[in-house]
Amino acid sequence: MRQVCTTVISLAFSLLSLSSCSRGKGDNKSGIADNGKPFNTTELLKYDPAKGDKKIEEFMEHLHKVSGFNGNILVAKKGKIVYEGAFGWANHLTRDSLKLGSQFELASVTKTMTGTAIMQLWEKGKIKLDQNVKDFFPDFPYDGVTIRLLLTHRSGMMNYVYFLDNIYRSQHLNQKKGVTNKETMALIAQYKPARFNKPNASFLYNNSNFMVLGAIIEKVTGMSYADYMKENIFKPAGMTHTAVYSKAVYDKIPVDVVGHDRNSWRYSVAQNFLDGPVGDKGVYSTVADLYVFDQALKAGRLIKQATQDSAYTDRNPMVRGHFNYGYGWRLFTSPGQKVVYHTGWWHGFRHIFLRDMKNDVTIVLLGNVVNGSLLHLDDLFKMTGMPVVRKGAYNGAGDTAED
Repeated sequence: MRQVCTTVISLAFSLLSLSSCSRGKGDNKSGIADNGKPFNTTELLKYDPAKGDKKIEEFMEHLHKVSGFNGNILVAKKGKIVYEGAFGWANHLTRDSLKLGSQFELASVTKTMTGTAIMQLWEKGKIKLDQNVKDFFPDFPYDGVTIRLLLTHRSGMMNYVYFLDNIYRSQHLNQKKGVTNKETMALIAQYKPARFNKPNASFLYNNSNFMVLGAIIEKVTGMSYADYMKENIFKPAGMTHTAVYSKAVYDKIPVDVVGHDRNSWRYSVAQNFLDGPVGDKGVYSTVADLYVFDQALKAGRLIKQATQDSAYTDRNPMVRGHFNYGYGWRLFTSPGQKVVYHTGWWHGFRHIFLRDMKNDVTIVLLGNVVNGSLLHLDDLFKMTGMPVVRKGAYNGAGDTAED
């Protein structure tokens, strides 16, 4: 009898150990982050508007009325939301107002998530950063392009957006149906458009880099980019209002927020074939979910801290002594300061997502009217204790070529 009990206990212990060992990072349902601290999105997102920061509220009212900001904002300090707000129209034509839960096309802010997904695959040993794109797509027409060069915008590739636009217009193709990443890669292989530069010759910010990374994610995992991101980024982080929408899948992308271009309500932008490729763009989310993403990264729920440190390391020559690019993140550094961030600009959407690593401040601004309002954030930065993250602030030139 004792032998039977010992066997049962041993078997139970083995099963428990097997279950514990097999639970991946993305399967952590306990609410405990990998750094051992509780991770509760309900607590993270608690906010009482009556206790919101009045100075930030006044600043945003001014930015909306005077500078034309139309969009949503969230500001958090030391793990607590201190201000949230929604300003203006989701769709000017129908006079639908923005809500705090409105989903925006994130444009190039998507790159932060694609970069995180790539670093996940690297952690799992599925890819190597110095692996050649031809390992995944043998007919890729450019030699010497690696995953690391794509992550850092040093591949020298042409911009696929202009390449595709030329093909669709010259051949009178259906512009309402989105093209997939796989189809885009096939067109690049077929037409072999001239690249801008040799690989690793210089930094050249380019959507092609992250479109190719999106294609690699699909090739390596056997999943669509949308499904991989849902299961391995959005769910583990608790981003319940975030999804990937591609015109290659959806006839009409199921969100209510419309982008408006040229600083005019007259130019509402309809999605077309260029809204098919994803990875460089294509994630739709809310200000709250971007804050959750920020906190999930800090808690170690998506990739290890050492991997994040590598992603937040300067990978290009410094610009104006402060600005650089890592693996899917723009970087601002000064003595004792580090801000990792990204901007976005696509089809009438204009955003900035900033994470002050020293002062533990997060600012999310998502806009659906392209104008110069996001160039007037200096006072907001100062209110929160964040450095003024604007290139023009360091040379007086007022640079707008952010994205």
